[in-house]
Amino acid sequence: MIEKVLIVKYGEIAMRGNNRRLFVTKLVESIRRNIDSEGNFYVVREQGRLIVEDRGGEMDFDRIIPKVICVLGILGVCPGIKLTDQSMDNICKRALGHMQKFYGDKPTTFKVVTKRSNKQYPLLSNEVSAEVGGYILENMPNLTVDIHNPQETVFVELRNEAYIYSKFIKGFGGLPYGSSGKGVSLLSGGIDSPVATFMMAKRGVEVSGVYFHSPPYTSERAKQKVIDLAKIISQYTGGFKLYVVPFTELQLYLLENVPEDKLTIFLKRSMMRAAEKIAENEHAMALITGDSIGQVASQTMQGINAINAVCKMPVLRPLAGMDKQEIVDIARRIGTFDTSIQPYEDCCTIFVAKHPETKPKTSVIDKIEYKLTQLPDFLEKALENTEVIEL
Repeated sequence: MIEKVLIVKYGEIAMRGNNRRLFVTKLVESIRRNIDSEGNFYVVREQGRLIVEDRGGEMDFDRIIPKVICVLGILGVCPGIKLTDQSMDNICKRALGHMQKFYGDKPTTFKVVTKRSNKQYPLLSNEVSAEVGGYILENMPNLTVDIHNPQETVFVELRNEAYIYSKFIKGFGGLPYGSSGKGVSLLSGGIDSPVATFMMAKRGVEVSGVYFHSPPYTSERAKQKVIDLAKIISQYTGGFKLYVVPFTELQLYLLENVPEDKLTIFLKRSMMRAAEKIAENEHAMALITGDSIGQVASQTMQGINAINAVCKMPVLRPLAGMDKQEIVDIARRIGTFDTSIQPYEDCCTIFVAKHPETKPKTSVIDKIEYKLTQLPDFLEKALENTEVIEL
């Protein structure tokens, strides 16, 4: 009997020792959440692998692979076949059929690699590889063996069943979503913050987003842009909660009462305070920002220190050591880039000083802020009128 299956590989999870079972369970839950609505699927746990089987008929790889490959924690997936009959004759024939289907008459070099987890199998790994490789070579004259640098590699895995595959479709790796606690991300419409949010989700952090909206200075299109970015992130997380905080009145109050060159620092301190309140209500343990050291005036070490001074919980900055091109490359890969570059300004880009201070002193900022007696009231009002969007 032959059956099309999807072989799911995970990397970092395998090194989790006694906790590995918990991480694998989370991973299985995420896969099932993505594919259960597509048909009658079953996820089989094998050592170091997950095998997705279609109990409703022949698996449609084109439909199922996109649903699985976006699951965080997966190193990659391999479309392959499962053999109940593990005789050498059957393995050779099915490996040949697999190669003919994928490569046809295309000239290419190949080798066979066998992984023999079933130690009761009568042949050793290299003996199986030699038998399968020789059989393919005899029946496909367009192929050439190259054991050192082949264009294609045929894998034979001997477990409780036999599996054959040759394609590896790369995933995002990391840890299963929700396996590392909760965090709240300050999400703007730019390139950086969606990437930072994704990066923490990839580390297993369950993320929610906070967006600061300042109508009429920021348009409804700017708000929709952030909602669209949150929807893209939800493709990897299975869902996303977005808090939209109205910040117009607070921003105008700061504009009238603080030095222009320090306005961005005060604004971001207020954002951190608001996000921390939301995080506390969410039972989250950290805030997340898209700061990259030195990228803009408020992201100098002095600026970050002045902003962090108002926070009680940790602030995670996964992009801190990246340059812009590295961030853009990730944004393109996860699908947020084209949305992020739409020309709708958020509240961080309006009322920007021509010459913002790059080395603010926290002590000076604190003294000025001490005189802003109405700031807590504006902050409380903004939080009371926050909109929550479930995606």
